[in-house]
Amino acid sequence: MRAPWLPALLATLLIQTVGSATSQFVPVVAPRMTADLGVPPEMVGNFSSLNTFGAILFLLFGTPLVAAFGPARMLQWGVLTGAAALTLVAMGQLWLLPFAAMLMGIGYGPTGPAGSRILQATAPPRHRVLIFSVKQAGAPAGGALAGLIAAPVAAAWGWQAAMFCGVAAALAAALVLQPMRHTLDAERNPAFPIREAFTLKRLAAPVTTLRLHPVLPPLCLQAFAFAALQGSLFSFTVTWLVEAHGMALTTAGTLYAAMQLAGVVGRLILGWAADRLGDATRSLCVHGLAAAGLSALWVLVGPSLSWLPALGLAFLCGFTAASWNGIFLAEVARVVPADRVAEASSGAIMLCFLGYLSAPTAFAFAVGATGSWTLPFMLACGLLAAISLLVMLWRGARGAAVRR
Repeated sequence: MRAPWLPALLATLLIQTVGSATSQFVPVVAPRMTADLGVPPEMVGNFSSLNTFGAILFLLFGTPLVAAFGPARMLQWGVLTGAAALTLVAMGQLWLLPFAAMLMGIGYGPTGPAGSRILQATAPPRHRVLIFSVKQAGAPAGGALAGLIAAPVAAAWGWQAAMFCGVAAALAAALVLQPMRHTLDAERNPAFPIREAFTLKRLAAPVTTLRLHPVLPPLCLQAFAFAALQGSLFSFTVTWLVEAHGMALTTAGTLYAAMQLAGVVGRLILGWAADRLGDATRSLCVHGLAAAGLSALWVLVGPSLSWLPALGLAFLCGFTAASWNGIFLAEVARVVPADRVAEASSGAIMLCFLGYLSAPTAFAFAVGATGSWTLPFMLACGLLAAISLLVMLWRGARGAAVRR
């Protein structure tokens, strides 16, 4: 029986939102946490990179678990794993943080392939990009919640208290999903060989995914550049505003929340627009150039503006830099065979997650080596602009070849 699309969308949106929030609590409280633990503030980039590494581990080896246990069960497992990771962080032991970061990423890993499997099976085709974008809007919505909740809680009661707020949200989300689980997991295959998740064959999944359709290599390359910029902005914005510009943590958290909320609006509007245009690759090229330009403007002048203009510029930055994901995932799901959607989504997300993995570590290194926060931000903007132009040229050349 085909599950109704609206409950399926609400379920995946809930888990996406809570999973994103739990992943963003640490970057939001980083100024307080790093000071308490006696480490440089830019070291939060290493936590973000290890978080992404954990997600990549799931995407490499965990896709068969989605088929065997069902996508809804894996979404529940993911948010509960995130709760366990936040509990480890709250213990305040420096040596536990690498393990907590990877565990958090492993828990976040199922949101992409499991959510895509549910929505691909339920979403009406003519609204598929919009529906995927609504689900992906949960990522910046979760980040906004982290900015609005974690920063004031950390300022009032300490950063460990903020971690336990995230734990409570994760436990509640897993419970809310339970009544829908049997319907959403109706097509699971308990006989699926789980041992396939732990074979070296899984390491070839990204390459296999790229060969499924000619549009996937440039699409994933652009997603990598988007992820590098978004990962830099969301890992360091609060710490950069507090450390380099002397803002209060709650003020920086509010600007961060504005960027994230703008990503929610952007994913809905730009997802709708991509459905109407019918050309996701072209949409992402224009989108990438706008994101690079507005993000560069935010970094160069945003913190020096008065409150309302700074808030508006932060919103525009988030609107473009954090609204590409749903368009990307919907296009991947559209161009591959229906029975390969979970696998293709895992491989494509893993490749774009390399941007989330490498950018924060490179950013932290650049800050430590040069003392400049502006330089790594501008390099991330330049990378996205250059790759968007290259993909635009590739698309034009490919279209000309087809017309001949």
